[in-house]
Amino acid sequence: MGNTRKIVLASLAGIGAVGLLVLWAVIARQVAPMSNTGRDHFDAIVVLGYPADDDGNPTPEQLARVTEGVREYERGVAPRLLFTGGAVGNHFVEADVMARVAAAQGIPPSAIFVETKAKDTIENACFSARLMSNHGWRSAEVVSTGYHLPRAGMIFSHTPLEWRMHPASALQGSAGSQGTPVLETLKTMRYLVYANWAERCDPQGL
Repeated sequence: MGNTRKIVLASLAGIGAVGLLVLWAVIARQVAPMSNTGRDHFDAIVVLGYPADDDGNPTPEQLARVTEGVREYERGVAPRLLFTGGAVGNHFVEADVMARVAAAQGIPPSAIFVETKAKDTIENACFSARLMSNHGWRSAEVVSTGYHLPRAGMIFSHTPLEWRMHPASALQGSAGSQGTPVLETLKTMRYLVYANWAERCDPQGL
Protein backbone atom coordinates (compact mmCIF):
# COMPACT_ATOMS: atom_id res chain seq x y z
CA MET A 1 0.00 0.00 0.00
CA GLY A 2 2.86 2.35 0.73
CA ASN A 3 4.28 2.11 -2.77
CA THR A 4 0.82 2.49 -4.31
CA ARG A 5 0.24 5.62 -2.26
CA LYS A 6 3.55 7.07 -3.42
CA ILE A 7 2.72 6.32 -7.04
CA VAL A 8 -0.69 7.96 -6.71
CA LEU A 9 0.78 11.04 -5.04
CA ALA A 10 3.52 11.29 -7.67
CA SER A 11 0.94 10.98 -10.44
CA LEU A 12 -1.24 13.67 -8.87
CA ALA A 13 1.78 15.92 -8.46
CA GLY A 14 2.68 15.43 -12.11
CA ILE A 15 -0.85 16.17 -13.24
CA GLY A 16 -0.88 19.27 -11.05
CA ALA A 17 2.43 20.48 -12.47
CA VAL A 18 1.16 20.05 -16.03
CA GLY A 19 -2.03 21.87 -15.11
CA LEU A 20 -0.05 24.79 -13.73
CA LEU A 21 2.06 24.94 -16.90
CA VAL A 22 -1.07 24.98 -19.05
CA LEU A 23 -2.55 27.75 -16.90
CA TRP A 24 0.72 29.71 -17.16
CA ALA A 25 0.68 29.39 -20.93
CA VAL A 26 -2.98 30.41 -21.20
CA ILE A 27 -2.44 33.49 -19.03
CA ALA A 28 0.76 34.39 -20.86
CA ARG A 29 -1.09 34.27 -24.17
CA GLN A 30 -3.85 36.49 -22.78
CA VAL A 31 -1.39 39.18 -21.66
CA ALA A 32 1.13 38.82 -24.51
CA PRO A 33 2.09 42.15 -26.12
CA MET A 34 0.52 42.88 -29.49
CA SER A 35 2.70 45.91 -30.22
CA ASN A 36 5.43 48.09 -28.77
CA THR A 37 4.62 51.21 -30.75
CA GLY A 38 1.73 53.48 -31.61
CA ARG A 39 2.76 53.99 -35.21
CA ASP A 40 0.51 52.90 -38.08
CA HIS A 41 3.07 52.93 -40.91
CA PHE A 42 6.14 50.72 -40.99
CA ASP A 43 9.30 50.05 -42.94
CA ALA A 44 8.15 46.52 -43.83
CA ILE A 45 5.34 44.05 -43.48
CA VAL A 46 6.79 40.79 -42.17
CA VAL A 47 4.70 37.74 -43.08
CA LEU A 48 5.50 34.71 -40.94
CA GLY A 49 5.92 31.41 -42.73
CA TYR A 50 3.68 28.37 -42.93
CA PRO A 51 4.39 25.20 -44.94
CA ALA A 52 3.28 24.73 -48.52
CA ASP A 53 1.73 21.41 -49.46
CA ASP A 54 3.83 18.49 -50.66
CA ASP A 55 3.52 19.66 -54.27
CA GLY A 56 4.80 23.15 -53.45
CA ASN A 57 1.41 24.84 -53.69
CA PRO A 58 0.27 27.31 -51.02
CA THR A 59 -1.93 25.80 -48.33
CA PRO A 60 -5.09 27.71 -47.34
CA GLU A 61 -3.45 29.07 -44.19
CA GLN A 62 -0.31 30.10 -46.03
CA LEU A 63 -2.45 31.77 -48.69
CA ALA A 64 -4.43 33.61 -46.02
CA ARG A 65 -1.24 35.06 -44.51
CA VAL A 66 0.11 36.19 -47.87
CA THR A 67 -3.22 37.67 -48.93
CA GLU A 68 -3.47 39.67 -45.71
CA GLY A 69 0.09 40.92 -46.16
CA VAL A 70 -0.71 41.98 -49.71
CA ARG A 71 -3.86 43.71 -48.50
CA GLU A 72 -1.88 45.67 -45.91
CA TYR A 73 0.74 46.59 -48.54
CA GLU A 74 -2.01 47.89 -50.83
CA ARG A 75 -3.40 49.93 -47.92
CA GLY A 76 -0.02 51.67 -47.70
CA VAL A 77 0.97 50.25 -44.30
CA ALA A 78 4.52 49.66 -45.58
CA PRO A 79 6.35 49.96 -48.92
CA ARG A 80 7.62 46.37 -48.93
CA LEU A 81 6.80 42.80 -47.91
CA LEU A 82 9.26 40.49 -46.18
CA PHE A 83 8.38 36.79 -46.23
CA THR A 84 10.19 34.63 -43.70
CA GLY A 85 10.42 30.85 -43.50
CA GLY A 86 12.69 28.04 -44.61
CA ALA A 87 11.92 24.48 -45.73
CA VAL A 88 10.30 22.99 -42.64
CA GLY A 89 7.28 20.80 -43.39
CA ASN A 90 8.79 19.56 -46.67
CA HIS A 91 11.57 20.60 -49.06
CA PHE A 92 9.73 23.68 -50.33
CA VAL A 93 11.00 26.98 -48.88
CA GLU A 94 8.05 28.75 -47.29
CA ALA A 95 9.28 32.28 -48.04
CA ASP A 96 9.83 31.51 -51.72
CA VAL A 97 6.37 30.00 -52.12
CA MET A 98 4.78 33.00 -50.38
CA ALA A 99 6.79 35.43 -52.51
CA ARG A 100 5.52 33.75 -55.69
CA VAL A 101 1.95 34.07 -54.45
CA ALA A 102 2.46 37.76 -53.67
CA ALA A 103 3.93 38.34 -57.14
CA ALA A 104 0.92 36.58 -58.68
CA GLN A 105 -1.30 38.95 -56.69
CA GLY A 106 0.38 41.93 -58.32
CA ILE A 107 3.15 42.94 -55.90
CA PRO A 108 6.17 44.26 -57.85
CA PRO A 109 9.45 42.35 -57.45
CA SER A 110 11.13 45.46 -56.03
CA ALA A 111 8.77 45.33 -53.03
CA ILE A 112 9.28 41.63 -52.24
CA PHE A 113 12.02 40.38 -49.92
CA VAL A 114 12.60 36.88 -48.56
CA GLU A 115 14.29 35.34 -45.55
CA THR A 116 14.72 31.65 -46.37
CA LYS A 117 16.53 30.06 -43.40
CA ALA A 118 14.17 30.31 -40.41
CA LYS A 119 12.92 27.01 -39.01
CA ASP A 120 10.63 28.35 -36.28
CA THR A 121 9.07 31.55 -34.96
CA ILE A 122 12.15 32.50 -32.93
CA GLU A 123 14.26 32.36 -36.08
CA ASN A 124 11.53 34.14 -38.09
CA ALA A 125 11.84 37.09 -35.72
CA CYS A 126 15.61 36.97 -35.35
CA PHE A 127 16.56 36.53 -38.98
CA SER A 128 13.98 39.07 -40.18
CA ALA A 129 15.31 41.63 -37.71
CA ARG A 130 18.85 41.00 -38.99
CA LEU A 131 17.82 41.40 -42.62
CA MET A 132 15.91 44.58 -41.81
CA SER A 133 18.85 45.99 -39.86
CA ASN A 134 21.10 45.40 -42.86
CA HIS A 135 18.74 47.57 -44.93
CA GLY A 136 18.32 50.22 -42.23
CA TRP A 137 14.67 49.30 -41.62
CA ARG A 138 13.56 49.61 -38.02
CA SER A 139 9.83 48.93 -37.89
CA ALA A 140 7.51 46.14 -38.97
CA GLU A 141 3.92 45.08 -39.02
CA VAL A 142 3.96 41.33 -38.40
CA VAL A 143 1.27 39.27 -40.14
CA SER A 144 0.30 35.77 -39.11
CA THR A 145 -2.78 33.75 -38.23
CA GLY A 146 -4.54 35.08 -35.15
CA TYR A 147 -3.83 32.11 -32.89
CA HIS A 148 -0.09 32.45 -33.63
CA LEU A 149 0.21 36.12 -32.69
CA PRO A 150 0.46 35.91 -28.86
CA ARG A 151 3.57 33.72 -29.01
CA ALA A 152 4.94 35.77 -31.90
CA GLY A 153 4.46 38.91 -29.81
CA MET A 154 6.43 37.42 -26.92
CA ILE A 155 9.24 36.57 -29.32
CA PHE A 156 9.33 39.85 -31.25
CA SER A 157 9.54 41.71 -27.94
CA HIS A 158 13.17 40.49 -27.81
CA THR A 159 14.05 42.22 -31.10
CA PRO A 160 15.13 45.86 -31.48
CA LEU A 161 12.29 46.53 -33.92
CA GLU A 162 9.26 48.72 -33.46
CA TRP A 163 6.43 46.35 -34.29
CA ARG A 164 2.79 45.47 -34.08
CA MET A 165 0.96 42.21 -34.72
CA HIS A 166 -1.75 41.96 -37.37
CA PRO A 167 -4.02 38.92 -37.77
CA ALA A 168 -4.76 37.00 -40.93
CA SER A 169 -7.72 34.73 -40.29
CA ALA A 170 -7.32 31.12 -41.38
CA LEU A 171 -9.74 30.26 -44.14
CA GLN A 172 -12.84 28.43 -42.97
CA GLY A 173 -12.58 24.70 -43.49
CA SER A 174 -8.86 24.82 -44.21
CA ALA A 175 -7.00 21.58 -43.66
CA GLY A 176 -5.29 21.46 -40.30
CA SER A 177 -7.25 24.42 -38.91
CA GLN A 178 -8.82 22.31 -36.15
CA GLY A 179 -6.73 22.00 -33.02
CA THR A 180 -4.19 24.64 -33.96
CA PRO A 181 -4.97 26.89 -30.95
CA VAL A 182 -4.36 23.90 -28.68
CA LEU A 183 -1.07 23.19 -30.43
CA GLU A 184 -0.13 26.86 -30.03
CA THR A 185 -0.79 26.63 -26.31
CA LEU A 186 1.58 23.66 -26.12
CA LYS A 187 4.17 25.58 -28.15
CA THR A 188 3.73 28.51 -25.78
CA MET A 189 4.38 26.19 -22.83
CA ARG A 190 7.58 24.98 -24.49
CA TYR A 191 8.63 28.55 -25.19
CA LEU A 192 8.06 29.66 -21.61
CA VAL A 193 9.87 26.78 -19.93
CA TYR A 194 12.64 26.12 -22.43
CA ALA A 195 12.93 27.92 -25.76
CA ASN A 196 12.81 31.44 -24.33
CA TRP A 197 16.31 30.99 -22.93
CA ALA A 198 17.71 27.94 -24.71
CA GLU A 199 16.92 28.99 -28.28
CA ARG A 200 17.06 32.76 -28.04
CA CYS A 201 18.67 34.32 -31.08
CA ASP A 202 20.67 37.55 -31.16
CA PRO A 203 19.09 39.75 -33.87
CA GLN A 204 22.35 41.69 -34.12
CA GLY A 205 24.43 38.55 -34.66
CA LEU A 206 25.83 37.21 -37.90
